[in-house]
Amino acid sequence: MQFDVLTLGEAMVLFAAEEPGPLAHAGRFRRYGAGAELNVAIGLARLGLRVGYLSRLGADSFGQFLLDAMTAEGVSTALVRSCGGERTGFMLKGRTLDGSDPEIEYHRRGSAASGMGPEDLVRLGAVRTRHLHLTGISPALSSGCQELVYQALGWARSQGAFVSFDPNLRPRLWPSVAAMKAAVNELAALCDLLLPGIEEGRLLTGLDDAEAIADHYLGLGACQVALKLGPRGAWCAGRDGSRQLVPGVPVPGVVDTVGAGDGFAAGVISGLLEGLALPDAALRGNRIGARVVQFPGDCDGLPTRRELDEAWPPVA
Repeated sequence: MQFDVLTLGEAMVLFAAEEPGPLAHAGRFRRYGAGAELNVAIGLARLGLRVGYLSRLGADSFGQFLLDAMTAEGVSTALVRSCGGERTGFMLKGRTLDGSDPEIEYHRRGSAASGMGPEDLVRLGAVRTRHLHLTGISPALSSGCQELVYQALGWARSQGAFVSFDPNLRPRLWPSVAAMKAAVNELAALCDLLLPGIEEGRLLTGLDDAEAIADHYLGLGACQVALKLGPRGAWCAGRDGSRQLVPGVPVPGVVDTVGAGDGFAAGVISGLLEGLALPDAALRGNRIGARVVQFPGDCDGLPTRRELDEAWPPVA
């Protein structure tokens, strides 16, 4: 199997409230596929890339829903294993009217995906990819998942693949903040492209300034850093000495910020694979992130190639 991008992680079913207010009072929900890595996979597939996704799902109705969603989106399910007797995780998301972060409740403990480990790497024996995308969520799920992430990184290096890493910090999944910082910073130093948010960078490094945070990770070993600054855009830096602020894209209104960072990642990764310089790839990421925040689901704002080109025609 040959992919442009391979990613791995936990896919979950998302139930998004249709009315604003506390989750405890929500009576109607709409169902979506969710999970940071799955969001990126869908974003890349909609842009026309060949995307593989390594995961485990329960052999239940939620798992089948996710398999059907991946197939409909063009994400390969060849590396997804359905496990009888295990369950698929899900999450609930509230709705706000002022663009603030919604209330989120996860139900993922003991899920099929959390049971992944180094033995799952055997499924990559006949796989080749140009790019591997990882996040800090997968190694937080279990010790087995953490070992799988490290071995997948080594596997990608063995075939010359480019590796991107989004910290996607989830402190509640880790035994402590110190353990989270140590593991995420170690992985960040091993990857080619780092995609942190500014608040994540501040927590992980103790530094405040975007340029200082980016330089810190370049010094640890990353080749490129695209630091997300929210509405301000992104700060891009490389070991070649390049430094540039890529302005954000104004939006008429924010519906839901969840998934914007995954849209940014899809834009940057697709742009780099097409030969764009990092600032130009980050501009695409900003555009996609700005589109995502105008939709209620994590994935429904991710554009197709046609939608992207119609909104922002490529320069001849």
